[in-house]
Amino acid sequence: MTTPTTPAGAGPASAPADPLGDLLAAADLDPAQRAGHVDHPPRMGFFTDTSVCIGCKACEVACKEWNAIPEDGLMLTGMSYDNTGSLGASTWRHVAFVEQAGSSGEAAGGDGSRWLMSSDVCKHCSQAACLDVCPTGALMRTEFGTVVVQDDICNGCGYCVAACPFGVIARSDADGGAHKCTLCYDRLGDGLTPACAQACPTESIQFGPVDDLRQRARQRVTALHDSGVASARLYLDDPADGIGGGGAFFLLLDEPEVYGLPPDPVVTTRDLPRMWRHVATAGGALALAALVACLGRTEPTL
Repeated sequence: MTTPTTPAGAGPASAPADPLGDLLAAADLDPAQRAGHVDHPPRMGFFTDTSVCIGCKACEVACKEWNAIPEDGLMLTGMSYDNTGSLGASTWRHVAFVEQAGSSGEAAGGDGSRWLMSSDVCKHCSQAACLDVCPTGALMRTEFGTVVVQDDICNGCGYCVAACPFGVIARSDADGGAHKCTLCYDRLGDGLTPACAQACPTESIQFGPVDDLRQRARQRVTALHDSGVASARLYLDDPADGIGGGGAFFLLLDEPEVYGLPPDPVVTTRDLPRMWRHVATAGGALALAALVACLGRTEPTL
């Protein structure tokens, strides 16, 4: 039996292939595959470029019309032109109006004021706490990597509402169920663009494969920096962040807090496996200690 040799100059022999390891590594990064969709289309999502949002709210209207979301009235406070306030069970797209007086930002007007606008939506997190805590399986990960609520299974327990780090999902007063953006799952199945992105007149909302959108977003940030907009930054595009990266991510012109977004969101269930491992280890250690103590006892002599 001869020993195989490595040709001169070819370097050390490569390690044997590990198909199972490669599959597990890919599944860890791919939320659809992790959910059991082995043969699935590319992950789809949104890139929202707030630098070109004009606050027209066409996305809000298109979302409500396509998804037949009941209108629950407008919030006319007299303090802002934003008349919907926030995301909720009957508002799956919300255009936030950030009206700043005396700002010194790049986009400020002659009096130092500026408006920042951003069409907010469910982030379709790679690691979704709402999905993790749902006791009925009403929340599911689709083959497109998105997170969808199945209305006929939801029992309205509200666990998902508390688990979401963005305050996206909410229960409806009409039916008691939890509701949020589905990224127009019914349209995706027919190869159509989600209603909000289709209606956006400035292409502030861009739809497509998430990997392509991330590349496009980074190029856009570079272009803005080159043109003097130093405050431009991406939010939720990093797969290494606290939610594993968002299926919907944003280009912002200021800190996330200015837009009402958490600066460093962390999925509330991310550390549960590690915590349970610690609990199991501690329990095993206590059991072993009790066993040793019992075996070490000596019978008293009479």
